Amino acid sequence: MEKDVILTEVSFKAVRSSGAGGQNVNKVASKVVLSFYLNQSKGLTDEEKARLQHKIATKLTQDSLLIITSEEDRSQFKNRTIAINKLIKCLDDGLKIPKKRQKTKVPRSVNEKRLQAKKVMSVVKQNRKAPNL
Repeated sequence: MEKDVILTEVSFKAVRSSGAGGQNVNKVASKVVLSFYLNQSKGLTDEEKARLQHKIATKLTQDSLLIITSEEDRSQFKNRTIAINKLIKCLDDGLKIPKKRQKTKVPRSVNEKRLQAKKVMSVVKQNRKAPNL
């Protein structure tokens, strides 16, 4: 993944933010909407694109467009930086290959402890029964 190339392929749009903020919300377009076309990217290999198509399918539109918004800050510049960081993190997480799980054997001491506990419980329950005369 070539981050420099990907950042040149990203497009931004500034929109008015919702929520609290007084008159500033009505005047300033501080919310940033980042758009990134996954299939058209030259910064990703075909294998990476396929992996991302599968991993982040819920975040993509039908045109393989990844849309990320940021309205955390009152500054458009900071929201733009936050959106870029979200994009990089999303792509990194999607490309991460999970480790294979190694099977482990249950230790003998754990099995013996479980069987001993069963024997103790069995004795307790036997003692609850009425004696046979």
